[in-house]
Amino acid sequence: MTATDFGSPPRADENRSLIEQRVREALGTSEVRESLTIEWRGRPRYVEVIDMPVDALYYNPATHRIRAQRSFDPQREAELNADPWSDTSQEYLALLLKSLPADPAKEDPTFEDLKNSLRDFKQNEPGLITRDGTLVNGNTRCVALRELGVRSIRVGVLPESCTWEDVNAIELSLQLRREHKRDYSYINHLLALDEQLASGRPIADIAREFRIQSKTVERDKWILTALRDLVERSKSGDSQLKLMDFENSKEKLAELHRKYMDIASENKDQADLVKENRLAAIVLGFSKTDIRHIEVDFQLRYLAKVLPDNLKPSATQTPTSIPGLGRSVRSAGTDVAEAKAFTDILLKAKAVTKSNENSNFAEADAQTHEAETVLGDAQKAIDSALTPAGRDARIRKKRQAAPDRLNDACLDLEQSITDLVHARSSRTLDEDAFDEALIRLRGILDKLAIESARSIKTPGEGVTWLLDAVGREK
Repeated sequence: MTATDFGSPPRADENRSLIEQRVREALGTSEVRESLTIEWRGRPRYVEVIDMPVDALYYNPATHRIRAQRSFDPQREAELNADPWSDTSQEYLALLLKSLPADPAKEDPTFEDLKNSLRDFKQNEPGLITRDGTLVNGNTRCVALRELGVRSIRVGVLPESCTWEDVNAIELSLQLRREHKRDYSYINHLLALDEQLASGRPIADIAREFRIQSKTVERDKWILTALRDLVERSKSGDSQLKLMDFENSKEKLAELHRKYMDIASENKDQADLVKENRLAAIVLGFSKTDIRHIEVDFQLRYLAKVLPDNLKPSATQTPTSIPGLGRSVRSAGTDVAEAKAFTDILLKAKAVTKSNENSNFAEADAQTHEAETVLGDAQKAIDSALTPAGRDARIRKKRQAAPDRLNDACLDLEQSITDLVHARSSRTLDEDAFDEALIRLRGILDKLAIESARSIKTPGEGVTWLLDAVGREK
């Protein structure tokens, strides 16, 4: 994938002259010079640090930091794509750089923290610019310095041969340094990964550069594909959700992927059913702990009983007939189709409410009211369904608690056998301590046998063995 070439800003020639002059001055001084280490085309490189007027520099239109947020205002995004160097486009970039990733209409509190830090302690680390004055690193700092009325910013200067591909690569390498102070937002991290995948780089190389595991790259690729599908399905007239609308769903989506993969290894239809039901809950903003109660049986056993008729979509699949029995059953994909149709209803309603948030038109208000009614009804239905689903999940968990603990104890005993063999071969066994541990085990098994006899009316082979082993009557 080739990086977009945004060309050069209007004051490029003027900036080049000023930058070259200041670099020469820095090289010619007898004082201790400040330099910055960057990764330049796969190798470390030192670049000179100079002071530049903040008003002479341009925000980077290619920055990954606000890649998803560019779509916040479609009209200004179109102008940004057409002319990234215009005053309007640069003002839009400044707005996005200081805004909340999930809601660019609001200022990010961390931006105010950055301003306070710059006011109190000045600039600690230099930014980074191209020779024509485009900021590669330090975009947000430049916004803050301008608002504080500070006239200059310290920046490292990239080599003259720098291309837009170099700009993207350097920004990414700076972002992935462990000491970097501010991470990409969740969606922008996914997009940065996707950009690397689209370039044809091996997953193992991407994982190493992002300092994550290869399976995490695969997971994030799956999540981004699912989110793009949701955005496409949300389109309703002129309304449509944006990727940034899912900024705060990172942990929920990670758990969804893990659950989906566990179930899909046995039954893909069931995995798709859980996926759609959980996505519906994510769209409605349910908590991660609530969403965990949505299992394979959630739709038929709990949700279908409380879902209003206006939210019960009809699946297009026809029932499958059973030859010789004169009966029909729901096809395997029917439940999935109904769940997907339900999620689509919520996606479209959510898109309408998002699109009309700042509109005062009567028609928009009517659409918003209808969409909010749909979302409210769905919220109540899923909330009602989660109550019994959560109760049943807790019951199942209690039923499994004792067997799970015994299985864990068995693993520890197996490890104890291995340790015993090693201790014998090295003659390091503490025989007295081992004997005391066995006495304690005997006492615990005796108590376990007593409670097993009280709790289990018809002992199986395992309980029978336990009772015989400790000398208890069945």
